[in-house]
Amino acid sequence: HVQLVESGGGSVQAGGSLRLTCVASQRANCMGWFRQGPGKEREGVATINPHSATSYLVDSVKGRFTISADSLNKTVTLQMNSLKSEDTGMYYCAAGQGPIWSANWREEQRYEYWGQGTQVTVS
Repeated sequence: HVQLVESGGGSVQAGGSLRLTCVASQRANCMGWFRQGPGKEREGVATINPHSATSYLVDSVKGRFTISADSLNKTVTLQMNSLKSEDTGMYYCAAGQGPIWSANWREEQRYEYWGQGTQVTVS
């Protein structure tokens, strides 16, 4: 069982930056971030294979967010720049042992393990 601990959420003004970090208790083949905004369904934001560094991001954050991983330390980081009000939501770290590719990375069932979430508020 993989445990995930998230940190780095908070409140920021539009245009600002935040960095989210997730540390896993064991190595995983994919680690990513999902978010759920007020009144919205949870959606995939970004994911990465910590071993190959292959990553995927949802179109709405491309050019603003960057995902990176340190496979040795079992850590994934989401650097969020130029934040917008629509980025507001609860951000969840997720990890899985299966393969991911462009067609499936946003499917929640690909991720067996989930963190408790960290709130991001952009005003």
